Amino acid sequence: MQITTITFFKYKGLVHKAWAFGMMQFAHAGLSKVDGLSFYKLMGSGKGMGFNPLPDWSTYALLQVWDSEASADVFFEQSELMNKYRTRTSNIWTLYLKNIIARGEWSGSNPFQASTDLDSSDPQLAVITRASIKLSKLRKFWSYVPTSHSKLQENKGLIFTKGIGEIPIIQMATFSLWKNAAALKAFAYKGAEHRKAIEMTRELDWYDEELFARFQVIKQVGSDWNTETTHGY
Repeated sequence: MQITTITFFKYKGLVHKAWAFGMMQFAHAGLSKVDGLSFYKLMGSGKGMGFNPLPDWSTYALLQVWDSEASADVFFEQSELMNKYRTRTSNIWTLYLKNIIARGEWSGSNPFQASTDLDSSDPQLAVITRASIKLSKLRKFWSYVPTSHSKLQENKGLIFTKGIGEIPIIQMATFSLWKNAAALKAFAYKGAEHRKAIEMTRELDWYDEELFARFQVIKQVGSDWNTETTHGY
């Protein structure tokens, strides 16, 4: 049964931040050999919450798709690579996710398979949106981002959000965590700014590639530094 995990790493101090930047390249060697791992992306992040082209050198993300939850557990609990990260980070937060729906492609394919055993009693949702922006559209796209996200932080159903990406400015994604589906729909479909962004996406054809995926959160390990909540097995 496929499981997706997303891990956020937070760093303090110039030495540890420099190490984290280097691992964007050097961690590939270890990740390419992990049993049960079918897809992964190492990503940096943008400043603050939401979608920001300016880099946040203190926060990095690792997205992984697993053949099973057991394979993910072995990696996080026993791998040498994760032990290295623990010695450098000030905070690690991992969310285990089951896919509800995914549309589009990421690096030429859709890595997420819809789960057949979702728990309807747990309302919390996670969303990943990812896009590869056309070079000819970069200026227009980024000029509109502040408008399209202006009401995001006002939504009381939003628990956490962070802009992440493989290549700054060009290949960008957002991860957001919501209390329930109603809160997500209020932002996505009722907010005039976001609706306008959807219309402009269709009209201006901003992206070479895009993906939208919605998940159910089944487990969290570590600390969410925005809410100061500690999670465990």
